[in-house]
Amino acid sequence: MADVTGSQWYDAEAGPLVRPYAMTGGRTKPGPSNVRFDLIALVVVDRDAPGSAEESLLGPEHRALLALCRSETQSVAELAADADLPVGVVRVLLGDLLEAGYVKVSRPVPAAQLPDERILREVIEGLRAL
Repeated sequence: MADVTGSQWYDAEAGPLVRPYAMTGGRTKPGPSNVRFDLIALVVVDRDAPGSAEESLLGPEHRALLALCRSETQSVAELAADADLPVGVVRVLLGDLLEAGYVKVSRPVPAAQLPDERILREVIEGLRAL
């Protein structure tokens, strides 16, 4: 490990370290509306998002998440993994992006609203009988 005098915030192998609370401004909840992001919620860049001039005012982590969402629709868990950020931090940052109109989030269907397994099995059996 390289000797970096006077800096406990630097790891020679990982590069400069930024604490999660610095990225979120000490916040632990996403946005003023306290929206909850499930790990499997899908995030996509909004077609009506503010322009690149406004985007340049965002922090580097916000811009990294936007870049990942532009390439393809991703879940919150995928964004956290691809951005190499803790899920809690990604949720707070996504809350900022959602409040500012940069992204849209589609929430997963609750299990109570999914079709009954018995009905699905009957449909499969009916299709096989054809």
